[in-house]
Order: sequence, then structure tokens, then C-alpha cells
Amino acid sequence: MTTKKILVIDNEEYIQEVAKVCLETVAGWEVVTAGSGKEGISKAETCQPDAILLDVMMPDMDGLTTFEKLQANPATKAIPVILLTAKIQATDRRRYAQLGMKAAIAKPFNPLELANQVASALGWNL
Repeated sequence: MTTKKILVIDNEEYIQEVAKVCLETVAGWEVVTAGSGKEGISKAETCQPDAILLDVMMPDMDGLTTFEKLQANPATKAIPVILLTAKIQATDRRRYAQLGMKAAIAKPFNPLELANQVASALGWNL
């Protein structure tokens, strides 16, 4: 089985670090991090991750704008995106699904469940 590569795009270094440690430890995945939407788009193009965890609320370029740019780019269009967001309601989930996002995970997330939530959203086996 090949190791999955996950790109975590979040402006909070603490969230990047917690997600990285949890996904690497629990699932054995390789995790790449980015601190902004612009950096995330660049890293998505170069490292071609199997999935992206994307924060919604970021300065400069928010998660939805970042997602639109990823979708508009042929090099990153096919990469599944899961949102990490502090604000999530049923209407938000429906809107995100309509936009093409695979899932939305509420922040703060349970670090020990994060890998399972990602795998479940993407139909991966852990």
C-alpha cells in the first residue's frame, strides 16, 4: 500500500502541527503543511497530495477562495478537499458539498479521530 500524502493549509501553526503529528502517527501518512492559501496552492501543484485539509478562515485568501483557485487549476482540480472550520452548520455542509468539497471537519477537532474522519470522508481504509 502506498503512503497517502496530505496537504494541511492553515494559517495557525499549532493546527498544522497537531494535524501533522496526528495524521503521521495514527495513519502513517506523509503530511505537508502550508500557512496560507497562496502557499497551499503552490505546494498542491508541486507535491500533488492525495488530499487537502483546508482552513476556511485565513487572512489574505480565505479557504473558499483558495478552493476556487485549486478547482480552476488543471494541476490541482482533481485533488479532494476537506474543509477545517470553526463555523459549521447544516446549511454550510450543503453549500460546501455543492461546491465540490468532500467534507467539512469542525474545529477544534479531536486529534485522535482526525485520520479516521479524513479516511471516512474519502473512502480510504486505515
